[in-house]
Parts: sequence; structure tokens; C-alpha cells
Amino acid sequence: MTLSVWLPLLGACALISFTPGAGAINTMSNAISSGFRRSFWGILGQQLALLIHVLVVAAGVGLLVASSPLAFNIIRYAGAAYLVYLGVRLLLAKPTPEADDAGVRTPERAASMFRRGVWVNLLNPKAIVFFLAFTPQFIDPSAPLLPQYAAFIGTVVLVDIAVMWFFFAAAAKSFRRFTEGARGQRIMNLSFGTLFIFVAVLLLLTH
Repeated sequence: MTLSVWLPLLGACALISFTPGAGAINTMSNAISSGFRRSFWGILGQQLALLIHVLVVAAGVGLLVASSPLAFNIIRYAGAAYLVYLGVRLLLAKPTPEADDAGVRTPERAASMFRRGVWVNLLNPKAIVFFLAFTPQFIDPSAPLLPQYAAFIGTVVLVDIAVMWFFFAAAAKSFRRFTEGARGQRIMNLSFGTLFIFVAVLLLLTH
């Protein structure tokens, strides 16, 4: 991949990553509830989902999903249902104690954040359609494909990690001190629960 192709790819990836969505909401929620450093586990899960989307498109399955209303809608409704589930779970969540018996606040397990990050990004059929239209702009079929896809995937993942962690997670970090009490936790759960449901509604209404 030449520099003249890679630079537009870098700019496009940055623009896409800065666009708020379910991944950004999930990252900010993790940063507030479990801390800036531990939010990285959720970001890694989201990157695995992006990697799967690109591989699916590269394998040609993305074209099948994009051209099949049934397959597209199945993934779309499953994704919306999962976001609603996350939203309702936050809305109904009770405030957790500020600290355990040893005086240490117990954060969410890394595996749980990673798994949620995967599903938040994976169950989004529009990502497949997007990569289906986006990827060919930066891949030359007459040149060796493996190095091009490696550069493409590496750029997409590294840019998204940087934006999610150093922008969205860092921005949310400063609000963590407001969630140490029961009232702050209820406000946080209400805010992010509502945002998850809002994004689910957008996923259902936008075609």
C-alpha cells in the first residue's frame, strides 16, 4: 500500500472512529465504571469484532449479507436487541458498594468487558455493509492482497484503539469521581442505559 493510498485511509479511519456510536458509548461506560486502564479490555473486544468484519468482507460473505435482506435484518434485529438488553440492564442495575471489606472497589472482570466489546461491534450489519463499500477503495486487486489487507486492518484497528482509549475513555475518566456514591452511579446507569437504547432504536429505524 503506497503512502498516497495510506494517508487517505488514515484520515478516513480517524473520522469514522471519532463518530459516536455504540462502541464509543461502551468505552465511556467502561472507563467510568471500571477505570481508564481497564477499559482497554472492552476496546480490544471491539477491535476483534472489526477484524472479523473485515475478514468477512474479504472472504466475500459480506456481499451475501449486504444483498440478502433476510440475513441483514436478522443481524440488525439481533444487534438492536443486544443493545436494548445492555441498556435495560443498566437502567435496572443497583448501585454497587464503593468498596469491599478490604477498602478496594471491585471492577468488572476483564473477560466480561472484552466479551461485551466483541458483541457490541459484531452485531452491527451496517459495519459489514460499510466495510464492503469502504475496503475496495484502498485495495488494489492487481497487487498482492495479503500485505494490503494487513496494512488496512492494522490501520483500522490502531486508529480505533487510539481514538477509543485516548479520546472517549480519557474524556470519561474525569467523570469517574462523580460515580463513587449511589446517586452518581444511578445517574451514570440511567445516562448510558438510555444511550444504548437510543442507538438500538437508530439501528432499527435507519436502513
